[in-house]
Order: sequence, then C-alpha cells, then structure tokens
Amino acid sequence: MKLDDKTIKSALLKGNYITDTDVKEAEEFLKTHRLTLVEYLIQKNFITRDLLGQAVAEWYKIPYADFSVATPKVEQVEKIPEDVAKKNRVVVFSEDKAKIVVATDNPADENLSAELKKVFPNKKIQLAYAASEGIDACFVLYQKPLETRFSKIIENQGRVAPELLEEIFDDALVYRASDIHFEPQKTVVVVRFRVDGVLHEAGKIPREYYENILNRIKVRSGLRIDEHFSAQDGSLQHEKDGTFVDMRVSIVPTIEGEKVVLRVLATYVQGFTLSDLGLTNAHEQMLEKLAQKPFGMILVVGPTGSGKTTTLYALIKLVNNPNVNITTIEDPVEYKVVGINQIQVNTLTGLTFAKGLRSIVRQDPDIILVGEIRDNETAEIAVNAALTGHLLYSTFHANDAATAIPRLLDMGIEPFLLSSTLEAVIAQRLVRKICDRCRFSVVKKPSDFDTTALKSVARFFPEKTVTLYQGKGCDACGNTGYKGRTAIFEFILISLDMQNVMLKSPSTKDIWEQARKEGSRSFFEDGLDKVRSGVTTLEELLRIAEPPEQVSTEQAKVSAPQLAPIKKIYVAKKTTKK
Repeated sequence: MKLDDKTIKSALLKGNYITDTDVKEAEEFLKTHRLTLVEYLIQKNFITRDLLGQAVAEWYKIPYADFSVATPKVEQVEKIPEDVAKKNRVVVFSEDKAKIVVATDNPADENLSAELKKVFPNKKIQLAYAASEGIDACFVLYQKPLETRFSKIIENQGRVAPELLEEIFDDALVYRASDIHFEPQKTVVVVRFRVDGVLHEAGKIPREYYENILNRIKVRSGLRIDEHFSAQDGSLQHEKDGTFVDMRVSIVPTIEGEKVVLRVLATYVQGFTLSDLGLTNAHEQMLEKLAQKPFGMILVVGPTGSGKTTTLYALIKLVNNPNVNITTIEDPVEYKVVGINQIQVNTLTGLTFAKGLRSIVRQDPDIILVGEIRDNETAEIAVNAALTGHLLYSTFHANDAATAIPRLLDMGIEPFLLSSTLEAVIAQRLVRKICDRCRFSVVKKPSDFDTTALKSVARFFPEKTVTLYQGKGCDACGNTGYKGRTAIFEFILISLDMQNVMLKSPSTKDIWEQARKEGSRSFFEDGLDKVRSGVTTLEELLRIAEPPEQVSTEQAKVSAPQLAPIKKIYVAKKTTKK
C-alpha cells in the first residue's frame, strides 16, 4: 500500500525523526520540483528508508518488521494461502506456540484482523508494519517453478502459446529480470532470465510449441511472421495488474532457429534518487552541483546495461521543475517522467538522434538529454548545443572515464570545443550486492587468501587481518548469496588543467594521470570501499573491475566503516533523531 504524504509527514513528526523546519523546507522545495516528499527527505539525508519504516510502525502503534534483518522463509510465507496473502498484503514474519506475528504494509485495513483469524483461529495475532517492497519480495516465494506450470498448461490443452508466454513475462517481472532469452535447441527451447547482471535458466519449453510462441511475440511486436532469415527489432507491452511494462524485442536467426531476447524496461527504477545509486557522499554532492550547472555537457559512460540511463534520470529529477524546459531524445524512451518532453527515435520516419537533436535546439530547451551519442554527427550537434547555453546530459559507450575523451576527439570533435563544453565524465559499472538476509562476516589474514584472484589483491590490505563479507545463499536470493545491484564509479571533473591536457590530443593514459593528480579514483578503489563495508564481495568486484598494477597509500587505506553485527530481532529501535 502506498502511503500518502500526509501520513508520512505526521508519522515522522510525531516520532521526532524530522522537525517542523525540515517539513517547511521540504514543502518549499517541492513547490518547484517534481519529487515526492519521501524522495526529497532521503535525497537530503533527513531519513533512510529503514527509519521511515520505523516511523510508520510507531504511528500505527505496532512493531516494525525489518525484512533486511530477518526475511521470512518459504514455509512461513506459505502458511497464509496465496490469494489471501496478496489480497490483504500480509506475510507471516515470526511465530511461537502462543503468538504469530504477521507483517503488512496496510495495517489501517479494518477487516484485516478478521481475515487473519480465519486462517489462524487458535493463535493470538500480532500485526507488524513492513515496507511494500519487502512484502512484494516475499510474494515471490509463492512462485512454483516455470516448468511445473508449463506442464500444467500443456496438460490442460488450452491456449498453450499465450498462456506459456504470460507465465514467462509474469515471472520476469517478479524476479526483476532485465532480459528474457528464448534460445532454441534441437528438442527444447531454453528460457533464461538475466537477474542482477547474471543469466539464470528459468525453464524449458518443448520445441513443438515454440513456433506459436515466436509468432505471438512477432505479432505483438509488429514484426513479420513470414520472415525467418533476417534480424528483426520491435517492441511490445505487457500488462500486469493494471500496470503496463514495455519490452524491447530483438530476433536473430541461428542455426537452430530464431533466437529472441526481450529487454524489460522496468518501471521500478523510476523511484531511484541519487542516494539509491551507490554514490559516496562526496560523489553525491559533486553530482548535485553538476546538475545545477547553467550550461555544458555531462557524460555518463559504461558498457550496455551498466545503469547509465538510470543515473541520468536521477540527475534529471533534481532539476525537474515548472521553471525549466527539459527535452529528451531516446531510443527507446525507457522511463516516462511527468513534466519532461520525451522524444522517441524512429529510424523508419528518419527521426534519428542527430535530426531530433537539431529540432530540440529550436524548441527553446534549458536542459537536453540525449539517450546516446552514437556517431560523429550527433557528437558535433551535442557539443554545439552545450556551447550555446544549454545543459546537455548524454551517455556514451566507453570502458572507463579516461577513455571517453580520446574517443570523442577521434570522432572529429575539435579539442578546443570539447574542452570548453565538457563539465564532467562519469563512468560506472554494476556489481551485485550481498543478500542482506544471509550475509555473514569472515575474518581473514590477507596472506591466507586462497584463490589466485584473491592473492593478486592481497597487497591492497596492509592490515594483519581484514573482515570480509559473503552471502551463504537462501530463499530470498535464490541461493546465490547476492540480491540487487549497486554501482561503482569513476569521476573526472574538467578543470582548467584538464582542459589544457585535452587541447594536446591526449591518450587515455595522459587523461587518467591528470585526473589522478586531481583526486579521481578508479573503479577498483571505489569498489574496495564497498567490499570493506559489506555491500559486495571481493570476488564480485574482481569480476567487474581490474585492480591497478601499482598500489598507492590511498588505495590501501581502510576508508569505509565495518558493518555492525546483524541483530536477530524483528523490532528495530530508531537510532537517530533530528
């Protein structure tokens, strides 16, 4: 259940989490910015999502069920029938002989106690408040394996292709998959989901049903069903509980048949703020200042699927107010935002990035977002737009921050133009986060690191012993030990000295040497802080980022606090008040 601003404000004020002055400051800011009250308070570090949960629980005079401390297991969740649980938004959180604690995000429902009494007639029922995200995550545990459901659909001899496809799409949304793969083999078609950047097999479909499934995808995507030997691209919409989710479709012929990949343009990242991206406080403040620039160009670079667009939209949310004209051109428009003029690239009508950007400049914009700089023409127009009084955000494919500048110069941008318009280059990659539920700590001696990869980075730990964190694997994370992702970053700010370097047709090495002098940190250094603070594992960091050959004193420092021991209690006490 989504809480309204009035309830949130009352709960936070009553619990002394914020003051009247904080509320007035927030309300004044929200008059001219399209943020919610919660987004503003979290962005400004007045509260955390955990403190918000505690405040709401206190408002309803019930305990707070903190799912990050103890996530319900499958056997707990299944004690309430699925239809009852989803209708009433309830999950069993804990139980003893006399009492059962039921978590809900809708404690104001007057009929809730009566409904629960039907399920547990001989138990004393205690309600506890839990955030909606935690309740939704528990509902995943009701999901039966895809292949079990496939068998049931096939046995029923109904509309097999549509029903199989709906089950696959629904599962992809439940598990927050970013991509769905249909991979034809000789007798079966393997369905795989990419979750948190890693592919997992979800199920197998008998080959005889694949043609109908393929044709259904093509029809819904507006593609030709009689074309089997050429690549095709399209898009479709999937409706789930009144919410429409866009999916980008790519079909290519392989020797075993046509392979389909659907990119799920998920809506759940729309609520992201800068605080959710994994930025350090220094980087967050830096980005807030950059977002307020009157003109210039800010580039976010990284490989496909590294969260570049999400970062740009978090920046856009900071400056989205009725006093500015924000226009974007994207391929595709991934997140629809109120108050922003969004243009979809359409190659069939000749609306490319370059042509669209030319038109946008004539639309009196203050801020322009270009989904991606792909070619020389777009790069030139983007630089000229930034030079003529517009603030321009864009993404660019480069392996790291330092590589982006020589690549742009190679595309034919004049060094004096690029140096005078570029304000910052932000590079990012995504690493998997350790599952909060099954995380545990291990104290090790760096000299005892047991794999070749770990031994290669022992030099970054000058202390005698180091506390590292891992995930055991549990129901909540699909026994992977990881759940969710966060970003690691490289920042290069364009100073006067950096401008002088850029005028000399520099190499990547020249750019990075200057950036290091000015305090820039590598992916590995940023990630090392997240390893030390228990956000991710050293193995995961090494999967994504390469350690530098030389170790500086700064790199070897312990620069992030160790995690406090995880408390095995379900009623969390607030720790900070304003």
